[in-house]
Amino acid sequence: MTPDAPAPYAQLTPTAVLDALASVGLYGDGRLTALGSYENRVYQAVLEDGSRVVAKFYRPGRWSEAQILEEHAFAQELEAAEVPIVAPLMLHGRTLHHHAGFAFSVSPWRGGRTPELEDFETLEWLGRFLARIHNVGATHPFAHRPALDLRHFGHAPYDALLAGQHIPLDQQSAWCAACKEALELIAGSACHTSAGGQFGLQDATILRLHGDCHPGNVLWTPVDAQGGGPHFVDLDDARMGPAVQDLWMLLSGERRQRTQQLAALLDGYEQLRPFDRRELALIEPLRTLRLIHYSAWLAQRWSDPIFPINFPWFGTSTYWQGQVDMLREQIEAMQEPPLVA
Repeated sequence: MTPDAPAPYAQLTPTAVLDALASVGLYGDGRLTALGSYENRVYQAVLEDGSRVVAKFYRPGRWSEAQILEEHAFAQELEAAEVPIVAPLMLHGRTLHHHAGFAFSVSPWRGGRTPELEDFETLEWLGRFLARIHNVGATHPFAHRPALDLRHFGHAPYDALLAGQHIPLDQQSAWCAACKEALELIAGSACHTSAGGQFGLQDATILRLHGDCHPGNVLWTPVDAQGGGPHFVDLDDARMGPAVQDLWMLLSGERRQRTQQLAALLDGYEQLRPFDRRELALIEPLRTLRLIHYSAWLAQRWSDPIFPINFPWFGTSTYWQGQVDMLREQIEAMQEPPLVA
């Protein structure tokens, strides 16, 4: 969790993007559309023949080349297994390219809309495809990418936020107390399974995951004779972790609604892969770790000008009071019985 370099994308002009594409034999007609991404810079480019591609420029210093190539290899494995994933193109024998100090990849453009997660048939379909991702992910581990664990998503963000003095003094003691209590609960496996007993992150079987499987990273196309349905994008956060990490972000609403959604997801998932129901006790701990990690991510990226523009409330007492309140809610949630399905 080191501070971000100032203005890391200052030199990534539209001309630089088009020149990067030309360096791998793809010639744009000048039309570029910036796609939603704060971590990296992603552009849809129209080529001279009218086709479209997506160019992704990796944030300098975030991942090593070996870690990026693991992401690409995972995507290619999934594609070979006919899992609907958008994988980077192989151009001149490589998926990762370099131009003007930036590492980048190029993928085919795929359209789609956010899936209708109120539809249980859609959730069951998503569950089947997540099982297929995990069947591939379980074949061997990542060698270079970090795991989703207490150290990387809990203690390191906590230390970075305090060292960087990002928390206002009037909220610091309350946030530290709530965060420490939450991390102690997670570390102590104070997460009870529906069958009684305890089950923590250290007890879970870990495998290669999508890692950031929220609804915005799943695109849905109309079903017709040529196919359709879900396809997954953005493996940038792929890492080792428990299978439930790729399920819980698709749940929303009150407990009853989340229970019904979870049942539909698992109905689909378990058609193709067994699921350890004890992992349901990890949903609230994983949600808590994501909450802490998100604040540290904002702090780490604050020197990038796009962040103060889009997150002006970060650093205010109001924001951190909200974080304290959410951590306290999560402490209560982690001590309640987990969802069942």
